[in-house]
Amino acid sequence: MTILVTGATGTVSGALLAELAAHPSLKVRALVRDPAKAPAGVEVAVGDLEQPHTLTDAFAGVETLWLLTAMGPTAPHASSNALWAARQAGVRHVVRLSAIGAAHDAPTRNGRLHALSDAELRASGPAWTVIRPAFFLQNLLGSINGGVLYGATGQGRLSPIDVRDIAAFGAAVLADPSRHAGRSYTITGPESLSMRDAAARIGAAYQDVPAADVVSGMRAAGMPDWVADVTGEYLAAYAADWGDFVTPDFAAVTGRPARDFAVFARDHGLTAS
Repeated sequence: MTILVTGATGTVSGALLAELAAHPSLKVRALVRDPAKAPAGVEVAVGDLEQPHTLTDAFAGVETLWLLTAMGPTAPHASSNALWAARQAGVRHVVRLSAIGAAHDAPTRNGRLHALSDAELRASGPAWTVIRPAFFLQNLLGSINGGVLYGATGQGRLSPIDVRDIAAFGAAVLADPSRHAGRSYTITGPESLSMRDAAARIGAAYQDVPAADVVSGMRAAGMPDWVADVTGEYLAAYAADWGDFVTPDFAAVTGRPARDFAVFARDHGLTAS
């Protein structure tokens, strides 16, 4: 079975490729725009989801597609191009990485755009699975400085998940996709906590940062305005406890609990010192 992994140079798909390496029976192909950045140890196809004419050869012979698109206003265009290429190539199953709370009434533009792409996938023809991960624990890397954890979600509680667990979940689905056909999964960490709670777990102080300062800082650092503004939308939603829930989906599929914050902090050396 040939699996095509999109977003192969990104954090999630990069971790997924490492997980899939443990399944020697699976033939994995990585889609990249720049062959100079291609991951090692895997078949590489060059193509761009924003440029549909580049996808024909990349999708040839693919049975299962891991569909991940970069966050941005053109994400539905990229997703639609991938689904069209998948139909033309006879792809049997598409596993799509969506977003937490993706819905037409989601409080973020990103969530509403993902809802459009999720709906298109369900109507596109191939078997499908949708995975909606919670806030990434890796987003906290770099948030600790001088014994202080800086956050912008106030007292809001959320259930963050380790990217390594997103990859493990994705690999479990891709290894036997027929078991997951027609399923939408929301995967979270094993507990809901505030960033103040997280700081206490590692012996750090907590300093709340206004969301507006985060947005302006992202813009000053050169991030696209759309990405910065949508980040502000997510921060406001999380501050209002929009992410305060835990689901059983991760353990039900993988047979183990997701990593908690304490394990993540230990593995990444996150301490107050």
